[in-house]
Amino acid sequence: MWDTVITEVLAGYYEPNEHGRRKPESLYGATKMWAHLQRQGIAVARCTVERLMRANGWHGVTRRKKVRTTIADPAAARAADLVKRQFRVPAPNVLLVADFTYVRLSSGAFVYTAFAIDAYAGRIVGWTCSASKEDRFVRTAIRYAAQLRADEGNPLLGNTIHHSDAGSQGGFN
Repeated sequence: MWDTVITEVLAGYYEPNEHGRRKPESLYGATKMWAHLQRQGIAVARCTVERLMRANGWHGVTRRKKVRTTIADPAAARAADLVKRQFRVPAPNVLLVADFTYVRLSSGAFVYTAFAIDAYAGRIVGWTCSASKEDRFVRTAIRYAAQLRADEGNPLLGNTIHHSDAGSQGGFN
């Protein structure tokens, strides 16, 4: 009889309602659900919650293992910080800020996108994607930025500063 009562309580969390939605607690595994029931004043053994959830095919959501996407090389030379955290500039093409990010595909693999932003306009002026995060793909985004600016009639001059963070694949100024 007690199993039936607890099963009905659990079904209220794990089974979809008339709109096809589940309660947020449906993400809980047995241990969290047991603690939740305790807070609700329902005295039930953890092993009972585990057994009933297993019998009904209910389980919590597990987090994916975190993938370390950046591994800094302590021996790598770091360029001087010419910008000194001053990202406001008086004109276009004075400072290009570059960085890259990753996107996890449904297959679990990663693709990387590098971009170059004109600090004056706050506009992405160059970008590229790659299956690897070697520094040449960050440099390609900078080349694309230079080409776009030249095509727009506003070419980069020799005094344009390229800034990227120390963790970037193109960690240089």
